Parts: sequence; C-alpha cells; structure tokens
Amino acid sequence: MLHPALPRKSRPLLAALLLLAAGTAHAAEIHVVSSGGFAQAYRNLAPAYERASGDRLLSAWGPSMGSTSNAIPARLARGEQVDVVIMVGDALDKLMQEGRLVPGSKVVLAQSPIACAVRHGAAKPDISTIDGLRSAFLQAQTVAYSDSASGEYIERQMQGKAAKIPATPVGEIIARGQADFGCQQRSELMPVEGIDIVGLLPAQVQQLTEFSAALVRDTRQPDAARALLRFLAAPASAAAIAATGLQPASALPPAPKPMPSAH
Repeated sequence: MLHPALPRKSRPLLAALLLLAAGTAHAAEIHVVSSGGFAQAYRNLAPAYERASGDRLLSAWGPSMGSTSNAIPARLARGEQVDVVIMVGDALDKLMQEGRLVPGSKVVLAQSPIACAVRHGAAKPDISTIDGLRSAFLQAQTVAYSDSASGEYIERQMQGKAAKIPATPVGEIIARGQADFGCQQRSELMPVEGIDIVGLLPAQVQQLTEFSAALVRDTRQPDAARALLRFLAAPASAAAIAATGLQPASALPPAPKPMPSAH
C-alpha cells in the first residue's frame, strides 16, 4: 500500500517507478539526514519508498548550516555515517565544492517560501504588504528566527529585536510563548501545533529557498541511495511534497536556457 498522502492517480506511476528504481538483489540500509524544511515531505514519502523497495531508511534531522552538533556539515565533518543529505541548495553546493558529496549527484527537490506565525489564538497581523510586515516586526516584543537559511535572511532584514533560535524550530518557540512572532520556512511551521500561520512574506521581500539532495562521498549504498534520490525527485512525488507547503521542483517551469553568445 502506498502512502495515503499520495494522490490516487499518481500511485500506479509511483509503484512502477519504485519497482524499477529498487531492482537491487537485497535490501539496503540508507542513512539519510534531512534539514527541517524538507523533513515533513520526507516523512510523508519515506514509508511508501520502504514498502515498495524493501530498503530501510535510517533518518536523522539537522539544519543545513550553523554551529550546532546536529547540523549537517558538522555530522559529515566528524565522519558520521550518512548516505544521503537533504538540505538547502547553497549549503549543499558548498559541501560539494569541499569534496564531501559525490560530484554530479545533486537533485533539486523543491523550493520553499518563508512564512510568519503567531501563537494560536493571538491576533494575526496583516503582513501582505511591506508596511504591514514592518509594523508586525515593530509591534512584536520578540521575533524568533532560525539558524538556517530563512533565519539568515530575516537577520539581514532586522537587527536588535530578533532572537536567533539554534536547533529548535521557530514554531515551537512561538507555541511556548517565548516569542510572539516568528518567521521560518512555511514547510517547517505547518506541522507545529499551538501556532497560527499569518501568511507568506510579501512578494517584494520573499526569498525562495531551494532544497536539494545528494549522495555523500563515502556512502556505503550508492545504488540504493541513487534510487532514493530518483524517487524523491520524481513527478509522482510532487503532490506529497506540495502538501507540506513546498513548491515541488518537478512542478516548476524549467529554467530558461542561456542565450548563445554571438560571434
């Protein structure tokens, strides 16, 4: 049985894809570390992959950047066994340049917009305009932001009033009452109970974050890991990804091709 989050019309295609992708002689254990922005999408898709492939996914979580011990760069630096990383594209590119990932193995999975939230039941500021967003920042006593991609962006926009939250999701800080307003990837806010999402940042100041996956250089399961990447990036997985607040890469228009240079 495929995961119920997948639309029924996509299930036959997904099943066929998995059977082709997982044609290995024996089940494999694949160690995956995902950053928070893609975590819920990965959780939704992982059971279907395991059932169809017979492989076992050993999953862990951590930010794409920052100095915490569970951050993906820190895990790789200390030699933790990891086969696949799912993380912010820019941070992944840096690890690729450092030689920690398999060249050419990167696949783009989704783009993620930044949203803002308040504690459940609190008044919702109108952040549909830049003036409204500015007012929400000014009226909040404490603004929480993460130590990953969305947080770096918010930190550049606002100094003094904002508090960086290492490792802990911003939504949980708001739910506890430790901040009355906060911004993070929409996909990271949606699963958190005790908060209300106010909306996305206005288009003029919105920043989409790319989430991508790649094979770690020292992977012990290269074939199985590549099959997992094909599965996550497949069009049949798009609906489950979109349900978590992300924009699936397979549903985005193709990037324009560069114009040929004139000679």
